[in-house]
Amino acid sequence: MTPAPEPVLRYRGGDRHHLFLNHGTWFVRYSLRPSPLFKADRRVAVSLGTKDLATARARRDAFLAHLHLQQALGSAQPHLAAA
Repeated sequence: MTPAPEPVLRYRGGDRHHLFLNHGTWFVRYSLRPSPLFKADRRVAVSLGTKDLATARARRDAFLAHLHLQQALGSAQPHLAAA
């Protein structure tokens, strides 16, 4: 049995960390490490479905908190929680 991908969250400061704008819509970007034995990360981008930066920040925070909770509970795949 292979372990669930481990989120690799690197905080470098700033209120736009993990956020990027693509054609007017905000996305959250993070990395998954398929196994603790491998160093190769898989980069994932998920649309936050908003054009407003303040809303995007709130959804990013909720998404990353949900991702950490799933990791702690051992769920296999992260999902974007309804905001």
